[in-house]
Amino acid sequence: MASKEELIQELSDAIISCKKDRVLEAVEKAKGVMEPSEIIEKGLAAGMNEVGTLFERGKLFLPHVMMAADAMTAGVQVLEADMPAGEQKKKMGVIVNGTVEGDVHDIGKSIVSTMLQSAGFEVHDIGRDVPIRDFVNKAKEVNADMIGLSALMTTTLPGQKEVIELLKEEGMRDRVKVMVGGAPATQAWADKISADCYAENASEAVAKAKELIVGK
Repeated sequence: MASKEELIQELSDAIISCKKDRVLEAVEKAKGVMEPSEIIEKGLAAGMNEVGTLFERGKLFLPHVMMAADAMTAGVQVLEADMPAGEQKKKMGVIVNGTVEGDVHDIGKSIVSTMLQSAGFEVHDIGRDVPIRDFVNKAKEVNADMIGLSALMTTTLPGQKEVIELLKEEGMRDRVKVMVGGAPATQAWADKISADCYAENASEAVAKAKELIVGK
């Protein structure tokens, strides 16, 4: 019988293979030995993190990431039936994520959403070309811990600042963290507009979200 370490590696490798049947097979094998939460966190999510890293290095492409995410979702669904009711809904935090108004770029933001979901966050991806007010309204609606703002053009960067200003006006800034990202965004820009953090890529976004939300 495979050891727990071997099962964890098998789960991770199955996600990296981007094959749903392989993931489901690995999940079934691990079910008798590990807790559902452990299978997700140590096996599936670890594999998804590696997928994100490989994507950033150009070793995997967007279709692979989406297939891996789909495979992970299927694996999690199988496990949810075995989880205690409270544990099923236990999330690390709630994040609203989108690309700011005037910007129709979607891929990077979608990868970040997928990676955050895989890490255990409840993510509300509200798409691209999102009006400033919609970010704040959605954050209110879902009681968000964080808003993720993507901008891929220099001309749309000010939208990130406008969301922060609106959060202040609405009296929400103290309780809602703001993460900014996208090609023209930098740490200096994040500091200038008083964002809580800047993430260069999806893996960094997950690490910063954990630090700001879970660590708070």
